[in-house]
Amino acid sequence: MTHPITLSQDDDDTQLLVKPRAKTRRPPMYKVMLLNDDFTPMEFVVLVLERFFGMDHMQAFDIMLTVHKKGMAVVGVFSHEVAETKVTQVMDFARRHQHPLQCTMEKE
Repeated sequence: MTHPITLSQDDDDTQLLVKPRAKTRRPPMYKVMLLNDDFTPMEFVVLVLERFFGMDHMQAFDIMLTVHKKGMAVVGVFSHEVAETKVTQVMDFARRHQHPLQCTMEKE
């Protein structure tokens, strides 16, 4: 006759190993900025803000005034890829319209 083997908790020497979960960090974000110049018309800057940054006319006008008065303004914060695309789109659009408008990005 065989007896069933019963293990008490003391007899069970196996342990569950749990790796500490690595904290997932958010990807770095990038500020996209427009820089003031003395040649790009204010209306063109408003158009750029509306078209490429989805601002309504009043938001775009206010940001354009900030660029004009302070020399630059942050116009959005995006992932690296999106920021890079926005900068390229704005710079290409400005060149096609023969304006020297500068758009840059930097890590937030």
